[in-house]
Parts: sequence; C-alpha cells; structure tokens
Amino acid sequence: MKTLWWFIIPMMLFLAFRTFLRSPWFKGVRGETSVKFAAWLRLPAKVYHPIHNVTLPTPDGTTQIDHVFVSCFGIFVVETKNMKGWIFGEEKQKQWTQKFFKKSFKFQNPLRQNYKHVKALEALLDAPPAVIHSVVVFVGKSTFKSPMPANVTHSGGYITYIKSFHKAVLSDAQVQKAVTQIQSDRLTPSWKTNRQHVRHLKNRFDPNMKKKCPKCGSSMVLRTAQRGSNAGNQFWGCSAYPDCKMVQNIT
Repeated sequence: MKTLWWFIIPMMLFLAFRTFLRSPWFKGVRGETSVKFAAWLRLPAKVYHPIHNVTLPTPDGTTQIDHVFVSCFGIFVVETKNMKGWIFGEEKQKQWTQKFFKKSFKFQNPLRQNYKHVKALEALLDAPPAVIHSVVVFVGKSTFKSPMPANVTHSGGYITYIKSFHKAVLSDAQVQKAVTQIQSDRLTPSWKTNRQHVRHLKNRFDPNMKKKCPKCGSSMVLRTAQRGSNAGNQFWGCSAYPDCKMVQNIT
C-alpha cells in the first residue's frame, strides 16, 4: 500500500502542476513577463519609463493595465495576449476569433478592452487623447489571419511601433509628473488587489448588480434600443442622460 502511495502522490502533484502551467492566469503572467523582458532589452529606461501591472480605481470598480511606458514621445498603454493558433478579427468588431486545430473560441476585441485602460489614464492624468496610445501585443505561437492595424502587433513588434513615434509631445517635467501620478494612484500590486479586480469584473457583467457610470459616476439603468440595427437589444445607459451619453453593452 505504501508503495502505491509513493506512485500516486507524485502523479497527482505532476497533474496539478501541469494544470497550473496551463491556467489562464499563468499564461497571462508568462506573456507579460516576456513583454517586460523585451522592453528591458530594447527600450532605454532613461527614455521610456515602465510601469507594470497597474490597477486603477474607476467609478464602476477597477481597471487593470498590463504595461504602461511613459516617455517624451507619448504614453503607451500595452495590453498583452498570450494565445496560440490563428487569430481573426477586425478593428471595430466586438469579438475576435481564435482557431486552434479544429476548435474556434471567441474573445473580446483587445482594442476595445484596452480602450477603457486608455480612458482611465486620460482621466487620471488629465491628458489629451493624442498623447496616449493603445498598443496590443500577442505573444505565443499565434498567427494573424486578418489584416491588423499598426498598433496590434506580435512579439517584439510592439517595440518597433512604440519607437515609430519620434516627435516629443511631453516635457521632462510632464513625464516625471505622469510617472509619479500613476505610481501614487495605482492600487498596491498584490493578490488581494487582483481578487478584488476579478470580483469587480464579475459584478460588472451581472445584470442584477447596481452599476455606476464610468464617466460621471451616476447610476446606470437598463434600457432597450428603440431604433436602428440594435432595436430590441438591451444596454446600460447613464441615468444622467442627456448630460452624459455613456452606454455599456450588457455582455
């Protein structure tokens, strides 16, 4: 019996470790780590100030940014995706598609996902939109099967995109002020912060939860579109309408 347990226990540990390595959380961390390393190698720290794993409070919870690079050439907000297979999607599509072998999976358009990150930074820094740039980088063994905009890149291509900006738009003082503001207003990186963020995400998509407008902080109310291609579909609209025209999809 003891001999059997000596076999079973290592096997259980091995299976648990393999499951951990395949978990979305670990794949995300591994992808973010590879992006950090590439930036450390190719983006001079004196010019591009990196801030990783930034969780910011918002009126409706929190938003979590993988990487921010602050420089005199602008502020770059980087969303990381660690995925395999073929990637299909268009810039304005709500969802993109991952095809892996004979299976297809839908996932949120990362440009839409990163849009909220950009807007959170704009509000925090009171910066004009032209100064903050959205960047999406896919890591892992994935291949784009649709034409992608210049700010959606693969592997180290995101660095080439960032370096394509040559015109200084921020002074040294403004760069330092932005770095200090982000560092002081971010939530402390920790397991607790991550758990709270996940809980906020679940609440955000729960139709029974009270929601606040991410733009003005007023209550969001459930409404039904009366006209157009979305007629009959429900959505969240700001109760302060028409002063605030913020809307959110239910899913």
